[in-house]
Amino acid sequence: MDKFALDMGKNFVWGVATAAYQIEGAKNEDGKKDSIWDVFCQKGDAIKDGSNGDFACDAYHRLEEDLDLIANLNVNAYRFSIAWSRLIPDGIGKINLKGADYYNRLINGLLRRNITPYLTLYHWDMPYALSLKGGFLNPDFPKWFEYYASVVVELFGDRVKHFFTFNEPQCMFGLGYRDGTHAPGLKTSLKEQLSAVHNMLLAHGLAVKQIRKIPSSKVGFASCGWIPMPVSNEKGEYELVKNSFFGFADDNPLWSVSLYADPIFFGKYPDRYYTVYKDIMPEFGEDDFNIISQPVDFFAQNTYEGGYISAVKDENGNYTGELKGVSFPTGSVVTPMGWHITPECLYFAVKYLYDRYKKPVFITENGISCNDFVFSDGKVHDPMRCEYICTHLKNLERAKREGVEIAGYFHWSLLDNFEWSLGYTQRFGLVYVDYTTFKRTPKDSYYLYRDIVSNS
Repeated sequence: MDKFALDMGKNFVWGVATAAYQIEGAKNEDGKKDSIWDVFCQKGDAIKDGSNGDFACDAYHRLEEDLDLIANLNVNAYRFSIAWSRLIPDGIGKINLKGADYYNRLINGLLRRNITPYLTLYHWDMPYALSLKGGFLNPDFPKWFEYYASVVVELFGDRVKHFFTFNEPQCMFGLGYRDGTHAPGLKTSLKEQLSAVHNMLLAHGLAVKQIRKIPSSKVGFASCGWIPMPVSNEKGEYELVKNSFFGFADDNPLWSVSLYADPIFFGKYPDRYYTVYKDIMPEFGEDDFNIISQPVDFFAQNTYEGGYISAVKDENGNYTGELKGVSFPTGSVVTPMGWHITPECLYFAVKYLYDRYKKPVFITENGISCNDFVFSDGKVHDPMRCEYICTHLKNLERAKREGVEIAGYFHWSLLDNFEWSLGYTQRFGLVYVDYTTFKRTPKDSYYLYRDIVSNS
């Protein structure tokens, strides 16, 4: 594929992303205790291939090698998460100095390489000790998270200025507290789910307050979602489809964007929330929404796919308000995850979010799982991922040309890794990982992405 450059602006953030449980390994080493994923993986049928994150990519022991891989991409940012139970093994209380030392070495190694650290506080791996106390269902959770944030600020705030509080609350609750397919594996009532969401939002607001102790800090949270895309260029259809992106199903609001973002950006839940859930919604404290709606600096979105939607018209050509999904053509390519490839999803995602929340937008995850392997020439050729990167980034550039303020792009992921309930059956990395030897092999897409970053 020909090299090409993108006009994203001189201050654009180019990065790659990972998450602690998916890459670190070193289970219970150097003082770390179990997270909910350590325990969840012990269930016989929880993980597709029967695996776990005990070793993952062994990134804990290969820090310098991985830092060099990041630096050689020429990116200027790295998004990573802290394993809460490595830093504070019981979730609250005593700090594990060996865990702190690991993250200090990570942060210092990034800065020596002129790479800006973007730190995610919570990427799904709650300390198991706190899960035993009820996790997000415990009204004390916001205070636990506030303490955790205060420790992170105290230890790393002299060098880290960019933060995400939570990653993908939609998955945290939709899969972890409703479907039971992710840790902690619960199937709770809708009333309990709404309570858990509210506790998370309070925790977010308290963490933002702690992070604001850092001069010039930047903070937000990372949302996610499937992107509905209008079939036509008509404004009426665009508005109807855009509004559907911020709606929610009455019996399952957890996959909504607005359920989490509206309280943070607007200081209240979406209007329908108060009608649909009036009998089961949590009791709100007098100051709850002042805490939740602490000012944030950007909107961060993890986006992988979308689908086309048409708005129905009546016989007079007027929109009825009804929407219909448009089937993909027979034979359309899907990824090993079962996701359709829809590059336009990045264009519509950032437009919708900027329209509604009026903040610079980060794409904090975007990538593709492919059936990668090492060829006989010792290299990993992944043309499907190369095409995916180019077409998606072109759509991001298109949105920028139309006036959307786009702050940055983080490719998911730097390394092949433990893909949660799917174990090691999916490979999202720019770098191939042999899970027996932990040898890293940069793929063709690694060099393509490096060239895009260097030329843009």
